[in-house]
Amino acid sequence: MRILVSNDDGYRAEGLQHLVDALRPLAELTVVAPDRNRSGASNSLTLDVPLRVSEYGERMYFVNGTPTDCVHLAISGLFGQEQDQDMVVSGINDGANLGDDVLYSGTVAAAVEGRFLGLPAIAISLVLRDGRHFDTAARVASELLLRLARTPLHASMILNVNVPDLPYERLRGFKSTRLGYRHRSEPVVRASDPRGRPVYWVGPPGGGDDAGEGTDFHAVAAGYVSVTPLQVDLTRHTALADVDEWLRGRGE
Repeated sequence: MRILVSNDDGYRAEGLQHLVDALRPLAELTVVAPDRNRSGASNSLTLDVPLRVSEYGERMYFVNGTPTDCVHLAISGLFGQEQDQDMVVSGINDGANLGDDVLYSGTVAAAVEGRFLGLPAIAISLVLRDGRHFDTAARVASELLLRLARTPLHASMILNVNVPDLPYERLRGFKSTRLGYRHRSEPVVRASDPRGRPVYWVGPPGGGDDAGEGTDFHAVAAGYVSVTPLQVDLTRHTALADVDEWLRGRGE
């Protein structure tokens, strides 16, 4: 199996190295990651400046762009036709990607770009507490990869995986979950630059709001690995009839 590995924390990230070490015995890896931390980049593409690719190891590269740039380049011609990939694995993210985090996450975006370009994809994140058990998340990634190799899921599916920050032996198992929702984020943090001019930091994310049983928040809090199947289609299909009726009465 040939796997493209990327992330959003940058090519020097601890989580990326753990992931590469865990998957290297199982597959032929190509790593294409951002040159620096691009957390929160979502699905953005760099269109206003050229992208540069640098090699830092065998089949390992970094790009002065976003996670989506990295995956797009790697699949769409960076290596010509000789390095077609079978799957995209993104991570291990240094922190959770639960609930509405997936809309902002560069880790999830890298997986989504793989799916846009026709490949099955996994995004894996470590829900950090105090332990930084990246080894646990890496072992989970390798187990899921082996399971997918034995029993493939539908190629349109993206798996968003969140791993509790625990020793592997303390995990309670795996759960299929849905995305929960966070409370509204905290207010922006105002500060001053060295010249006294105001600057602002985006405030911390809110805690789980819709975090009951069946959600990714609930599973991780209970010590389970959360595996959420995602889809690219954002259409609210159940509302199509209502919107159609609303449009028919638009002149009223």
